[in-house]
Amino acid sequence: MLRPVKRVRAQLVESAAAFGSVFRNRGLRDLELGWAGSIVGHWAFTVAVSVFAYNAGGPSAVGLIFLLRMVPSALLSPFAAVLGDRYRRERVMFASDLVRAALVGAAAVAVFADAPATIVYALTIGAAIAATPFRPALAAISPSLARTPEELSATNVVTSTIESVGYFGGPALAGLLLGVASTGTVFAVTAVLHLWSAFFVGRIHADYVRRTEGWGGGRAILHEALAGFRAGIEDARLRVILGLFWAQTLVAGAVQVLVVVTAIELLDLGRSGVGFLSSAFGVGAFVGAIASFALVGSRRLAPPFLAGMLLWGAPLALIGLWPNTASAVVLLGLVGVANTLVDVSGFTLLQRTAPQEVLARVFGVLQMLWLGSLGIGAMLVTPLVHGLGGRGALVVTGAFLPVIVLLLASRVMRIDASAEPPSPDQLALLTSIPIFAPLPGATLEHVAGRLLPLRREPGEEIVRAGEAGDLFYLVVEGEVEVQAPGRPPSVLGPGQYFGEIALLRDVPRTATVVARTPTVLYALGREDFLAAVTSHGPSAAAAEAVVDARLGRPRVEALEPS
Repeated sequence: MLRPVKRVRAQLVESAAAFGSVFRNRGLRDLELGWAGSIVGHWAFTVAVSVFAYNAGGPSAVGLIFLLRMVPSALLSPFAAVLGDRYRRERVMFASDLVRAALVGAAAVAVFADAPATIVYALTIGAAIAATPFRPALAAISPSLARTPEELSATNVVTSTIESVGYFGGPALAGLLLGVASTGTVFAVTAVLHLWSAFFVGRIHADYVRRTEGWGGGRAILHEALAGFRAGIEDARLRVILGLFWAQTLVAGAVQVLVVVTAIELLDLGRSGVGFLSSAFGVGAFVGAIASFALVGSRRLAPPFLAGMLLWGAPLALIGLWPNTASAVVLLGLVGVANTLVDVSGFTLLQRTAPQEVLARVFGVLQMLWLGSLGIGAMLVTPLVHGLGGRGALVVTGAFLPVIVLLLASRVMRIDASAEPPSPDQLALLTSIPIFAPLPGATLEHVAGRLLPLRREPGEEIVRAGEAGDLFYLVVEGEVEVQAPGRPPSVLGPGQYFGEIALLRDVPRTATVVARTPTVLYALGREDFLAAVTSHGPSAAAAEAVVDARLGRPRVEALEPS
């Protein structure tokens, strides 16, 4: 019991330190202030659009507009992300903010002028599409602004924390505004938040080299992009996990409609109630994020994954059976907790199961399922609302996931039984190293499971300067000597590492490393290392920052061995 409590306490202390570190760097401070305006505006706008659609066309309009905003974004997301590599990333973010501010502002004018609902819908769909390049560009620019690997680790903590706050802060802001004003007012405030974001992003100037080489043929790109889909189809274990995620995101899309119906029709809370109920889900997700630290290193992840799936559905059915404001707030908070529980345990199961060489693309499949299924779920629930009423739709939707869990529980348990968990010592070693510190706990577990133990005797050469690199090394016991051309020898001991530059930049080894004493090391293969640090936005940002910091500082630690 004490161990999870200490872990959570340590995480909170680290988060507080992270804010201080990041906000002393002007570039990172502007980036995070811009991100705060963008994410709060996004969720406030989402609530306001749902309320507008409900007033204009009822539950079916809510589902339709949600579908039309989600599906194009899902399809265009991989292509929009390319902009961050083709053009200056701060300009891509700035342009995204300005376009969104213009479109959302125009939607506000249309609402105040009582323009046709189709005009408002078209503007909101355009705003959703304009948002797609922002997040990838943010992840890519962070390494150019961070002065050290440790500072980038702090940036990732701050970015994640702001995202969690925005998830319930945006709906709460919308709820307050809807209680005293119209949806047009929320649209106008959202436009101002995007201008706020553009102001801070526009102050950023990042120093980096933009890649301009060719992208390869369209057929080759398509073949690589489809690798994650092929893995998910061919591996029965992945089919089960991805299938459950797909079912969960269908329900999540349905919830976007059902929250509106619950607030306005069942609980008579009015338009502001939509924001308050949505923020209850966000608060639950934030609480679940803190509690989920207890899952890191857990051997059995199928039980929390399946429990999260059950909690995603059962509270919705209870709201339908017993529509009450206080219980609805608590039950939607439980759904938020379940969301985090499913993400943490399910992502880890995927990482332990998917082939390493296609792991990132499997997560790409998951992201596309998430965006597309949200819109589809919002559309599918509207016939239920019309046919069964709000309460009946809540009960049927809430029963969907428990039924799926009963059908697939035994198969998920078998996947869990075959997964190999890491040891606590391996996790502790990884979390003490700056290059891995920004990685999510589930990714750290996957990396720990791929470590290969090695032993070297005194005088034995581990790597040689000029040779190709295929392994990343962590020193567990003993000492090694680093012999870098033009520099005095240096010694690395337990907890230190070497070999990252050759892997990250695809260059020959920059130093020779020899064992000074009997030495125990962990080695991580090139593909495992690269996939781990680039499978998520913050991880990719951390990898680039480590290399930039090491190559740009004239000291022993800035060389490849560290």
